[in-house]
Amino acid sequence: MTKWAGWIITLAGIGHTVGSLAETAPDHAETWFAGTLWSETDYTTFSDAATGFWYSAFSFGPPLILLGVIVLWFAHRGITPPAFIAVAIAVWVAITFVASGPSPLLVLLVASGLLLRDARRTTPTAAPKEMQL
Repeated sequence: MTKWAGWIITLAGIGHTVGSLAETAPDHAETWFAGTLWSETDYTTFSDAATGFWYSAFSFGPPLILLGVIVLWFAHRGITPPAFIAVAIAVWVAITFVASGPSPLLVLLVASGLLLRDARRTTPTAAPKEMQL
């Protein structure tokens, strides 16, 4: 189940990143690469280009992809990720649901459930030799 959870997390991150870039990059990529974002220091008056950058390239999508790939790496090595990862994802999704309403990222609750299920089924063991310092 860890592998399924890893794929769900990775695909959610890819979906958000690609979708948000498709929405914002055509209108703002030129501004992003011109260096004008460096001069925006007042976060209360972001330009549309800066808002688009934070929504897409600098959003939670890329870290979510990284987290999903790490979970897949764990699964590939037969390591069960710690339960706190699943709990953190579930809490984050719950907070964003309350703050902004339903979104496709609710699918991350499925991934959290799968990770929690695996975490409860396995007994703690010593780290594999390759992971020990």
